Amino acid sequence: MSTLLQKELKISKILSTNADQAKALDDTARIKILQILYHKQFATEQIVEELNKIGYKKATTTIRHHLDVLKNAGLIEIVKMEEVRGAVMKYYGTSVRVMGTKLPANFETEFSKTIADTSIRLEKVIKNIAENAGSKIKKKNSKNAAESSYEEQIVMEIVNRAMTRVFENNGQLLLQK
Repeated sequence: MSTLLQKELKISKILSTNADQAKALDDTARIKILQILYHKQFATEQIVEELNKIGYKKATTTIRHHLDVLKNAGLIEIVKMEEVRGAVMKYYGTSVRVMGTKLPANFETEFSKTIADTSIRLEKVIKNIAENAGSKIKKKNSKNAAESSYEEQIVMEIVNRAMTRVFENNGQLLLQK
């Protein structure tokens, strides 16, 4: 047998999610719903209208199904309920920001030095996090020893949420400097 292609792959990204979230994101309409709900609260009918504006014409019952899938995956939640003409209107919101911009083809070469420099600095930060949170992480993981990446996932989630906080609080200011 002859080898037609062989390529070494380096890990360059880590996607932190679970199976329910991955399944929930396996639909373009659901991703659009998350993007619509970013910093906003909408009722089902308003979400339908927003989707219609961007070319996703779906029935309200279909959108309700998508909302249920996203809610069950923990990607959206009910943030407000109002009584309207004897019925309860639910408003949805999200604490998840979906970034769907495609990176340029030359991203790796264009930013390789910045990635390398940032990696060195970030390694120090991650070591500090692991030292400070290490006992909590190991204590929680003692029941789940089969999950070898648990510690990495916890540290990744801490860094992810800290970066999110920075970007949400003053990200535009950072990029203008």
